[in-house]
Amino acid sequence: MRRGIIYLLILAVVLTGIKLIFFPKKDTTAGMGQGSGKGKSAIAVNGIIVAGEGLEEQITSTGTILANEAAELRAEVSGKIINLNIVEGSKVSKGMLLVKINDADLQASLSKLESQLKLNETKAGRLNQLLTLNGISKEEFEELQNTLDANKADVKFLKAQIEKTEIRAPFDGVIGLRTVSEGSYVSTDKVIATLQQINPVKIDFSLPEKYSSRIKSGGSISFTVEGNKETFKGTIYAIEPKIEAATRTVNIRARCDNSDASLLPGSFAKIQLVLDKTDKALMIPTQAVIPVLKGKKVFVTQNGIAVSRMIDTGVRTESQIEVSEGLMAGDTVLVTGIMQLRDSVPVKVSINQVTPK
Repeated sequence: MRRGIIYLLILAVVLTGIKLIFFPKKDTTAGMGQGSGKGKSAIAVNGIIVAGEGLEEQITSTGTILANEAAELRAEVSGKIINLNIVEGSKVSKGMLLVKINDADLQASLSKLESQLKLNETKAGRLNQLLTLNGISKEEFEELQNTLDANKADVKFLKAQIEKTEIRAPFDGVIGLRTVSEGSYVSTDKVIATLQQINPVKIDFSLPEKYSSRIKSGGSISFTVEGNKETFKGTIYAIEPKIEAATRTVNIRARCDNSDASLLPGSFAKIQLVLDKTDKALMIPTQAVIPVLKGKKVFVTQNGIAVSRMIDTGVRTESQIEVSEGLMAGDTVLVTGIMQLRDSVPVKVSINQVTPK
């Protein structure tokens, strides 16, 4: 009996040893950790803390520099040029006589009419005195008065014809290259020269119709031109009150000071226009954004765990993008190791002090 008990105890010890060797006890705490993610090794990533910052929403366009005023100088009547007062490339003042066409015949006719007018005015003065004395009839005086009025009209008409033989500067500006010489015969369709007023200058450009409601007179633009490293500033002063049906764009005109004559009409301009400014834009690096089927998402960290967030985006720069919905100031957005991240994965975050630009 006693020996049997000893055998049973030895057998129990042997079985217990076999169980411990071949069937070790499972680590239940490890299994619990897998369900929550706490037992996994943390992924080392970099992140940034989102904060509001200044942002300008800009759009670009192309345009053309125009003279503030421009005119092609043509004669109103055909004839021979007897006086050519054009110095190419020089400044002229409004009203300055530039071209005189032969008007000898008109001047002779004017002298004749003025003599008749003077004679009739003298005669009308004498008849008026006789009329007061009843020396002539009222009808005789009125007949002479009608003749006098006709003489005055003829003189006025001839003076208008003589004015057409003169080409005067319609505004202050710079005269261009002339195409005629003194003594040349010119017709009414001949361009004698051009006149440009280049201070200030105008800038014509267009923008897609979706921006039409956001553009106002008084807005500022900046632009550059080929061959000049300077950035010029202009002010919008006119907007076409319609959308061009063929291009679905709105035409805009701005004005820029050109006192140093560095801008020439006809130049090609690259234009930047600021539509909006804010000091609270939430900007993140573009590499932090993950395109998904229903939009875009980013990963943020909460208590050492990666969490995905769906976002809406706005303005995009060269290296950053604005988040309009989905994030708040103070959120930590992960910017590296994106492809390894899943929801609930533990992360070890190194914070970038400066958001990359």
